[in-house]
Amino acid sequence: MGISMDISVAAGVMIPFIGTSLGSAMVFFMRNQINRKLEKLLLGFAAGVMVAASVWSLLIPSIEMASEQEKVAWLPAAVGFILGMAFLLLLDSVIPHLHLETEKPEGIKTRAKKTTMMVFAVTLHNIPEGMAVGVTFAGALLGNAQVTMAGAFTLALGIAIQNFPEGAIISMPLKSQGTSRRRAFVYGVLSGLVEPVGAVLTIILAGLIVPLLPYFLAFAAGAMIYVVVEELIPESQAGEHTNIATIGVAAGFVVMMVLDVALG
Repeated sequence: MGISMDISVAAGVMIPFIGTSLGSAMVFFMRNQINRKLEKLLLGFAAGVMVAASVWSLLIPSIEMASEQEKVAWLPAAVGFILGMAFLLLLDSVIPHLHLETEKPEGIKTRAKKTTMMVFAVTLHNIPEGMAVGVTFAGALLGNAQVTMAGAFTLALGIAIQNFPEGAIISMPLKSQGTSRRRAFVYGVLSGLVEPVGAVLTIILAGLIVPLLPYFLAFAAGAMIYVVVEELIPESQAGEHTNIATIGVAAGFVVMMVLDVALG
């Protein structure tokens, strides 16, 4: 069974991308490199949002959906979560990329520029976010009671909120390294393109394999948690001002939790 997307869903999958683009546009309004304390706060905030989204928008619906399908309730969530982690681990090992505040690239060796590998790092980060948005919209389109259209839009909005600072965090360092404002903005926007693409592909795939929807939800959760553990938490807790990053995690978690419970 396939899924047909209407205009509202097409707009919904674009919301996180818009958040990334608006954040990247901050390169035109901020003179210097982003304040270190603010960067820590925003990294922590992004981590908190992604953890809360993984639990309330993905794992809990996965468990409830499996129970509704008369499956072992925890099995799809556990299997999907592990596969999602493994998938991102594979991508992390293959795609050449460079994290903020590091000099040693990860992934397959390449002669790509440092700025290009920094963009790859953010792009890798955005893949599970696109998948998460796509799978929730797929569940809503299929009429599943555990995933509503309001919940899908709430998740998209929550990810867009955390994508805004992420867009600034990628474009501002690029500018500080000598990249022009316009090019830094374009790089930031391009890093977010993978989100709507990934969302649409996930919607199509999930629609073709409806019984596996609980696995898809948990898969997206595992992929998102991988990014939090592998990238966001280490970057936010490196060096000084780690307490500010921790406050950011708490704020992001609560904001996403409230959005999901109140609006989802």
